[in-house]
Amino acid sequence: MAESALRRRMALTALLRVFKADTPGIGKRLAALPRMIKATMKREYDGGARLAMLAAAGVYIISPIDAVPEAFLLVFGLVDDLAVAGYFAGALMDELERFLEWEKMRDNVIPGHVIR
Repeated sequence: MAESALRRRMALTALLRVFKADTPGIGKRLAALPRMIKATMKREYDGGARLAMLAAAGVYIISPIDAVPEAFLLVFGLVDDLAVAGYFAGALMDELERFLEWEKMRDNVIPGHVIR
């Protein structure tokens, strides 16, 4: 239970970090999404497992099948969707920031040269 609370807290922290001045904005991060997917599919970027988890969270959010059905539990049924949506948004922003850092590091490398 403590591990899931920690993950939620980390996702929320990542989501809030989007609004800091020294980090890439939402637009820049979302524009990097197609590049991140392409680099992951080409196995250049190591985000495959994280993208799979994000895809699963996205499917859960839009899926009519739910762990806690809203039809029976009303507000309590929405809580699990909100928790997954919060995780999804925070984890996506965090992963996109990580990808942008990876791109920046990759662009600074000259193929075939060792920099000391």
